[in-house]
Amino acid sequence: MKKRASGFTVIEILLIVSVLIAASVLFFIQKNNISVSSRDDKRKTAINAMYYSLEEVYYKTNKYYPTSVDEKILPSVDPDLFTDPNGNKIGNAESDYRYEPTNCKNDKCSSYSLRSKLQNEDDFVKTNKN
Repeated sequence: MKKRASGFTVIEILLIVSVLIAASVLFFIQKNNISVSSRDDKRKTAINAMYYSLEEVYYKTNKYYPTSVDEKILPSVDPDLFTDPNGNKIGNAESDYRYEPTNCKNDKCSSYSLRSKLQNEDDFVKTNKN
């Protein structure tokens, strides 16, 4: 009479472990891609909010653009949007956000560009429309 041993062979265990490792690697790659995409979307949202506030509120009221932007100059923008996902305020040298006024005279500018560094794409740039 033969006895039959129950359990898994070494090959079966190695196959299961390799499948689990592959699934884990794919999970972490996708998780990283989703996180990067989320941060880029936050950056775009912040730049768009500042842009529309500059164009639709500030410029229509003053007929010029400011030399800098912050929560006092653009009160219609959520104050949290002036801080990038890394915690740096716009105007700070390390910030992912840049406000670059041009053609300024007596603290009144006739043009500007808003810029954000993105991780998965080229810089996101908005320029004045007036």
